[in-house]
Amino acid sequence: METKKKDIRALTKAQLRDFFVAQGDKAFRGNQVYEWLWQKAAHSFEDMTNISKETRRMLEENFVINHIQVDTMQRSADGTVKNAVRLHDDLVVESVLIPTPKRTTACVSSQVGCSLDCKFCATARLKRMRNLNPDEIYDQVVAIDNESRLYYDRPLTNIVFMGMGEPLMNYNNVLKAIDKITSPEGLGMSPKRITLSTSGVPKMIKKLADDEVKFNLAVSLHSAIDEVRTQIMPFNATFPLADLREALEYWYAKTKRRISYEYVVWKGINDTQEAVDAFVQFCKYVPCKVNIIEYNPIDDGDFQQASNEALQNYIDTLEKNHIVVNVRRSRGKDIDAACGQLANKS
Repeated sequence: METKKKDIRALTKAQLRDFFVAQGDKAFRGNQVYEWLWQKAAHSFEDMTNISKETRRMLEENFVINHIQVDTMQRSADGTVKNAVRLHDDLVVESVLIPTPKRTTACVSSQVGCSLDCKFCATARLKRMRNLNPDEIYDQVVAIDNESRLYYDRPLTNIVFMGMGEPLMNYNNVLKAIDKITSPEGLGMSPKRITLSTSGVPKMIKKLADDEVKFNLAVSLHSAIDEVRTQIMPFNATFPLADLREALEYWYAKTKRRISYEYVVWKGINDTQEAVDAFVQFCKYVPCKVNIIEYNPIDDGDFQQASNEALQNYIDTLEKNHIVVNVRRSRGKDIDAACGQLANKS
């Protein structure tokens, strides 16, 4: 019976060095392989050209590199690129490159499907099949960096964890991936250019603060009234707004970094004056900025974009209360690459 080969990227640099010493080789060989795996994002052992053929063969016999494959790539009329990413076990996730004149942002997935049950999101309709490994998250970023250089002649500048899945429900792997992305031995990106977006898991937000992470935190809020939020995001019954508020206050006390709130306004759901006033009040608990996001329909008529008047009322009321607010126009709608649309239709 063939023994299952180990995923080489699950090893630390120290473990790789130990492996080579155990094989009667020099420890520095582990450093060389580690560099190929992470900095150079090698897809196969054959790519490792400064390592002897015998050593490459020996690696091939013991390990695999479970590299992602970009299965299909779609380009939107606005320049957005969506990747359907095939994983080593044939499951598929999606990631998106979002270009603007000054930056290129990678929107990456952290789970196959999602652990949560937000009613307005296509991904939530796929059950959570599994968490992504750190290298699978890392590979999505490398693929988008390559596409950014190819199509826009510049490297990737920003990363948002806003693709498929709830990042805080895959906490350890997401943090390991970010560690590699920001490490000089990986992609060397600044953590200030990374934003993790969560639907709000209080216990894990506190853990982020305790772990002294350096990246930014965004919360998909969509309502500051418990009954309404539970109606559209049923898990809110388990993690109510009072608990979320306490976790965000804890985050700010520890990190001194403001929160971003992601907020969609829907017709007949959260477009009332009561909803606006509750949101403004919630924004006052912790220094924050607000991104009002255009809604992208997902086939059924339950959720519809609110009127321009309702959006303007939110903007005016927030600004009157000295809260920074941006309106995010959706990108990539024509290829189902916009917020809430990632569902592997391909």
